[in-house]
Amino acid sequence: MRAGNPRQYMTTELHVVGVVTNHSLQTSIGEKVCELVHSFWMVSMIWLLLCGCGRELSDDPIPIIFFPNAVINLSFPEYQQSLAVDGGFKVVSTVAGSSVGVRGVIIYRKDASTYLAYEVNCSFHPNEASSNVSVHSSRLYMNCTGCGSNFSFADGTPTGGVAWRPLRKYRTELSGSTLTITNE
Repeated sequence: MRAGNPRQYMTTELHVVGVVTNHSLQTSIGEKVCELVHSFWMVSMIWLLLCGCGRELSDDPIPIIFFPNAVINLSFPEYQQSLAVDGGFKVVSTVAGSSVGVRGVIIYRKDASTYLAYEVNCSFHPNEASSNVSVHSSRLYMNCTGCGSNFSFADGTPTGGVAWRPLRKYRTELSGSTLTITNE
C-alpha cells in the first residue's frame, strides 16, 4: 500500500506519463532531424562526387590575337635543320619582326607536304603564366608544363590531363619552300 494522499499520487503518475510522452516525441523529432541531416549529407556527397570529379569546364578560352601572315622560307638554315624530316618541329614567336600567336606557334611537319601550326598557349587556364605547351621529348605529342595536359599533333585535341579544349590550330599553306601561317 502506498502512503499519502491518493490525489497527490495521481498527479505524480500523470506527470511522469506526460514526461515519457514528451521524451518519446522529442526522440521521434530528433530521429527525423538526424535522418534529414544524414540524407542531405549523402545527397551532397554524391553530387560532389559526380560533379567534382569531372573536368573543369569554367576556364577561359585562349585569347584571340590577330597577327600578319607569317611567311617562312623553309630553306633557311634555322628551319631546314628542325623541319627537314617528318615529325620535326620548330617553335617560333616572331617572324620577320612580327609576333606570331599569343605566346608563339609550334610548327610541326607531318610529312613533306603537310605542316601544322598550333598555339603555344595551353587551352586550359590560358591566362596563367605557366600555361605553355611544348613538344614532349619523345616527339610523339605536345605537353603543357603548367597543367600537365597532353595534346595530339593530329588535331591539337587533349589526350590526357585536365585540358578539355583543343589547342588553337592556325591555318598553314605550303607553296614550294614557303610556308605561310595565318590566324584565319
